[in-house]
Amino acid sequence: MHVDLTHPEFQAAIPILQKIEAAGFEAYFVGGCVRDALLGLPIHDVDIATSAYPQEVKAIFRRTVDTGIQHGTVMVLDHGTGYEVTTFRTESTYQDFRRPDAVTFVRSLKEDQLRRDFTINALAARHDGLIIDNFNGLADLDAHLLRAVGNAQDRFHEDALRMMRAVRFESQLGFTLEAATAQALADNASLLQHIAVERIATEFTRLLLGINRAAGLSSMLQAGLYTYCPLLVGHKAELSRLQALDSRQIKHEDVAWTLLTAVLGVKPVAFMKAWKQPNDLTGTVDHAVKLLPALLTGTADNLALFNAGAASVSAAIGAASYLQPGFAAAAWQARYQALPMHTAKDLALTGQMLLDAGMQPGPQLGRALAQARTAVISGQLPNDAAALLAAVK
Repeated sequence: MHVDLTHPEFQAAIPILQKIEAAGFEAYFVGGCVRDALLGLPIHDVDIATSAYPQEVKAIFRRTVDTGIQHGTVMVLDHGTGYEVTTFRTESTYQDFRRPDAVTFVRSLKEDQLRRDFTINALAARHDGLIIDNFNGLADLDAHLLRAVGNAQDRFHEDALRMMRAVRFESQLGFTLEAATAQALADNASLLQHIAVERIATEFTRLLLGINRAAGLSSMLQAGLYTYCPLLVGHKAELSRLQALDSRQIKHEDVAWTLLTAVLGVKPVAFMKAWKQPNDLTGTVDHAVKLLPALLTGTADNLALFNAGAASVSAAIGAASYLQPGFAAAAWQARYQALPMHTAKDLALTGQMLLDAGMQPGPQLGRALAQARTAVISGQLPNDAAALLAAVK
């Protein structure tokens, strides 16, 4: 079987494979790019694996960078683009359940594929698109089945993050976990405690944004993975509720985290910090969760919308549309857009204008600006400098 390599990312990289082959070595596109090409999904970047050892790769190409040469990866620079080329390798024991204690370079593609996580990610493609499938990945791809390469217990002991990748792929691709792989997930869930929160959060976010998050959440609950995630212990019922909500795909992470935090009923800032999420996302979710009850009851006024801000209003509206069937998302978004001002800088009246009018510096100046802002937002006064100045006087 052949895969279509007409995508520009493949086309630009094919000469790299051909040059390695011309030097007497094997070279293939591997991993997610091959899988996604076969599924007709977008291709974002390509991974290249080769039988050439790192020093041999460096000898083939004029411009290279040793990005991870100790693990067999050399970046080849070609026409301003960098391509990571990784030598076939085997890996030793994994004492920290994340990184191998040592790697050994090999010449065999099949040996290299043995260290991959799932069969659908253990596919390789030649420069002409010919698929090399040593572990029946094509059959699993056709069956929409997620199966660990070889022994699932071994794969999860090598890298415990693969358990989160399993439930993420289940959601992202709409695949089903193969029985032995699902059982290994439950048997080894406790290994997740050895993985950095940031890595778990990346996979969890992608799960929440997947086309079948209900399936991914279901597997997290059944395997007990959630108990090794920050502040999720004791929230099985809430996670089940989240799983049962509107099945439409969530497109934005701020909506996903707002929905999650609201359903769990936890304090957004503490929760987001435990998950080590960025400060800007944390702030957006915090304001969105505070606005959400008023949106759901239809009692949110202009001031509440203004105080929340554009990002949080959008996140709250997005979350509300999953929590309340028939929620008037478009109407609320239009109402926010119709506000006479959206940031404090939009106010026609400035502090300098008040000083010029004779007001003394001090707390009263700030209060006057705040009162003017509230009057404009609530529609009591137009956002006009003269009108506002007269009202303040």
